[in-house]
Amino acid sequence: MDPLFSNGVGLAVVLIVVLKVLVTFVFLLVSVLLMIWFERKIISDMQNRIGPNRAGPWGLLQSLADGIKIFFKEDLLPEQADAAVFRLAPYVSTVTAFAAFAVIPVGGSLSIAGHDTFLQLADPPVGVLFLLAMSSIAVYGVMLAGWSSGSKYPLLGSVRASAQMVSYEAAMGLSVVAVVLAAGTLSTHAIVLDQAGRGPGGILPNWNVITLGGVPFLIYLIAATAEINRPPFALFYLAEFMNTITVSAVAVTLFFGGPSGPVYSVLPRTFWPIFWFFLKLLVFLFCYVWLRASVPRFRYDQLMDLGWKRLIPAALFWLLLIAAIQIGRDQGWNPSLVLGVGVLAGLAVMGALALAVRTSRLRADDEAQSLEASR
Repeated sequence: MDPLFSNGVGLAVVLIVVLKVLVTFVFLLVSVLLMIWFERKIISDMQNRIGPNRAGPWGLLQSLADGIKIFFKEDLLPEQADAAVFRLAPYVSTVTAFAAFAVIPVGGSLSIAGHDTFLQLADPPVGVLFLLAMSSIAVYGVMLAGWSSGSKYPLLGSVRASAQMVSYEAAMGLSVVAVVLAAGTLSTHAIVLDQAGRGPGGILPNWNVITLGGVPFLIYLIAATAEINRPPFALFYLAEFMNTITVSAVAVTLFFGGPSGPVYSVLPRTFWPIFWFFLKLLVFLFCYVWLRASVPRFRYDQLMDLGWKRLIPAALFWLLLIAAIQIGRDQGWNPSLVLGVGVLAGLAVMGALALAVRTSRLRADDEAQSLEASR
């Protein structure tokens, strides 16, 4: 529980909460502007171009100029559109992206006007469920935008994007459940505390990316990447860059210890957790830009196959394996035996699944050939 509420809710507590909301909102808006500049600069360097270099030093004010231009741009409404829903849809995506970041701890504790509080907008006991709920609601923004446009082409595009988001939502949820199972809590702050200190061998950090074998993190990374779409609309554009920052922050929180890290006497203790959090976040943002610059898009059928036929079974298998290891640890079973049996069972299931998929494809090919021969 946030120590801010330990002595009840008074006027000072309300003002501190309002201040934290404003700071979080401004931080995300500024982060989006910097993220746009950062992405354009990194991609231009990778493609041997200059990138933004006119507005402000190193082109830092270019994103601000573009944002002002979009803000004052004429608001167009399709003739057959449902006006209320069409205007509401982008706000759904933007608000959910902002709300998801609200439960991310960006540092340790801080004292404001004699009140101690976490450097985190909110720390509900079901923070992980809140993250998954916001991620699920974001699908409605995309779907409502296509449906309310009054045209079948945006509708088809929104159905395709929604199907992609829903399919990868399942794999991402299973990878997050593995973290919850290992930490034994749904609080994001408690998950960060659970990763403090030294891990295996007393040398490596106690991050979940290491203790869980890396597989849940890889599944989360792939699923989160598939959910980041960037359509050319002002608020959707804002929401998708904000989502990039949010999913990176969630990955840092769940798998890399959040703001945990060594503290040195050179600077105040409050500074170091914030520094480590933003350093980890910057690494993730760079990786997302790198992926966009270097990896071509999947074909849609390949994208759906990856989500339903590979990521979800792999995430479910690893979740069951972690559960078996946890039970074996509580019951005093041989961990090597539990791991070996679990891996063998998983390989058997994966083999059966691959055989079923191959058989289905062969039957589909035979039916297509029979249909072609009958013509």
